[in-house]
Amino acid sequence: MTRDVVFILPSFAGGGAERVLVTLANGLNRDAFRPQILVLNPTGPLQGLINPEISVTSLECSRVRDALWALRRTIRGLSPDCVVSTMGYFNFAVLAACRPGMGRSRFFVREANEPDVTVNAIRVPMLAWTLYRFLYPWADTVICPSQRIHQELGQRFGIPEDRLSILHNPVDVEKIREAAARDMVRRDASVRFVGSGRLTEQKGFDRLLDMFAALPENARLVILGEGPDKEALLGQAAALGVSERVELVGFRENPWAYYASADAFLLPSRWEGMPNAALEALACGTPVIATPEAGGIAEVAALSAPNAVRLVATGDEFIEAMMRVDPIPIAAPRSSLLPESFSLDAVNAAFDALLTQPRK
Repeated sequence: MTRDVVFILPSFAGGGAERVLVTLANGLNRDAFRPQILVLNPTGPLQGLINPEISVTSLECSRVRDALWALRRTIRGLSPDCVVSTMGYFNFAVLAACRPGMGRSRFFVREANEPDVTVNAIRVPMLAWTLYRFLYPWADTVICPSQRIHQELGQRFGIPEDRLSILHNPVDVEKIREAAARDMVRRDASVRFVGSGRLTEQKGFDRLLDMFAALPENARLVILGEGPDKEALLGQAAALGVSERVELVGFRENPWAYYASADAFLLPSRWEGMPNAALEALACGTPVIATPEAGGIAEVAALSAPNAVRLVATGDEFIEAMMRVDPIPIAAPRSSLLPESFSLDAVNAAFDALLTQPRK
């Protein structure tokens, strides 16, 4: 029996949550599943990563609230065996619009970030708290990328334990390492650091610049990503006198070459779900220096080899950790530091099993 699986996305923006769903769709066993992607707005760089065999349907809507009726009508018409969505606010919309009357279809919602972040991002936090408690039990399975999110949904929001399931983010180690080796970034004898993510308060690049300013002149920092805080970060770098040593290079189709060429990957986030960029850096063989509050990174550290992931508080501890990094001549990606449980094969097998488990 081949099961129809519809993955629903708001857009093909280059965020980690969208990338995870595209990777899961690409990796489904075609002997058992027939994946499709339903997207509200088909713009964004991730479109080029979708397997050409996967059918893509666009609703041509830029706002979620304008797409609810079309979303329900389309899902009812497709009548898939499984529906998969991601990100809290979008999961609310999918469950509210599509779940009622769709008894045949099983709904899987993936919580990409810490739920409290979604609650605080909505104008009326109590509304978000209520939506989690009321709508999430409608899902057949709530997919959690980390134990931390699993615990928060269960303990704080009362989601039944039998509806929660941990699924690590999939990392295509072979593809990443091949791409990294193809375009390794030319480097000198300086100590090279790299960070990556959307340029927003969440990612903490403002506090990273403050800490980086304390490093010697031979230190260099490259930050990949776009976002509303770009001009503010450029201004901050200028005010700190580090503009010559800091590059904000925007979105890159091959960020892995930058990760592999660096001596360390820096993760100064104020909050996270499971940081994809850090996982990909580990796949390139690049060690990670991270803040403890950066979501599931502590769980990655526990599964990794010693010193592959160093958890340090912002401020003097983070600065000291950066100071201890020595420049290493790098001509090719170092051996992968990523725990096996995040490998593409391992996660694909776990996801296949999740989609076929008996109804609860």
